[in-house]
Order: sequence, then structure tokens, then C-alpha cells
Amino acid sequence: MLLDDQDSQLVLVDYQARLMPAIYEGDLVLANAMRLAKAAHWMEVPTWGTEQNPDKLGQNPADLRALCRRTLPKMSFSACAEGLVEVLRPAARAAGGNARSLPKHLQKAVPQDPSRQSIVIAGVEAHVCLLQTALELLEEEFEVWVVTDACGSRTERNRDAAFDRLAGAGAELVTTEMVLFEWLRTAEADPFKEIQALIK
Repeated sequence: MLLDDQDSQLVLVDYQARLMPAIYEGDLVLANAMRLAKAAHWMEVPTWGTEQNPDKLGQNPADLRALCRRTLPKMSFSACAEGLVEVLRPAARAAGGNARSLPKHLQKAVPQDPSRQSIVIAGVEAHVCLLQTALELLEEEFEVWVVTDACGSRTERNRDAAFDRLAGAGAELVTTEMVLFEWLRTAEADPFKEIQALIK
């Protein structure tokens, strides 16, 4: 099964100023997160960010925040506990009407577009906030795609243990380039040249 840009949403977890210097290969991890965010922007894939205790750990980089539709501050390690599921899968809206339409209690809810069930997720720390968020998204029956080269922890051992656990729970493990080329599907896609330039 390939990723489809029309079915995808991107979640970028906690690339914060006071965390990144301690992350193993942190510069590469952040660079890949920026590649994902730029490609998602060009391909109109909804992108969301999270920040763990931003008063203490700082914000995500401004250029990354600018590519997110919204950045959720959180204190829980899993962003799902702080409203991420509701952002990814908004509740049905009540149908509009006028004075001659049915009373509100008889109006049917208008379901939201259910098509974006593939969550492409990356972030730090892989074994804490990324892991707990991804596991809860799986419990919510999303398809979860973890971008391994855009994830990090302070140690390789913790990062790799997170990947093992996520794969065992049913998440797909992918790389930044896998995501970008699966979103594109063809060299004839509009943003192909821009995305190709991101990885050169």
C-alpha cells in the first residue's frame, strides 16, 4: 500500500528549541521535518504541529510553525490527550438552514470529509511523545506512518526501541524520501522539481 497525498495529514511533534540540541543527529532530524512540511505545503496536505510545555522548552522553529495550520501546546506526552484527534477528525457539523427548515433536533449532521485517515507523523522524542501519540492514533483507527529519519531521541537505543514497538503495533515505518515520492507518484506532478530540489 502506497501513501496517497489526498488521504494524508502530517503531524510534526515537538521540534523545540531546548530539545533539539540534545537529540541524536538533531540537525538531520529537523532538516527532514522541514522537507516534509514544505512538500506537504506544496501538495496541500494538512500539517499540524505540537509543542510540549512550550513555556519551558520553547517553540518549534518559526519556519516550521509557519507551515503548520495549527500548533497545539500540550502538557501530556501524547498529543491525543490534548485535542489532536479532534483536529485530525473534526466532529460532524449541524446542517445549516433557515426559519422554514426542520427544527435543529431533526436536522441531520453533515459528516466531515473522512478521507484523510493516513497520518504521517514524525518528531521527538521518538520513545516518549512521538511513541505515545502514534500508539493512541492507532487505537483511534488511523493509519499511522512514522517517518524514521525525521524522528529522534537523545540516544539511538531509545529511538530504535520506539521504532520496534511502533512497527509491532501496526505502524508503517518510512523515510522522508519514501513519503515525498509516494505523495508525488509521478515526475509529471506539479511540485516535482521543487520537491526534488529539497532532497538534493
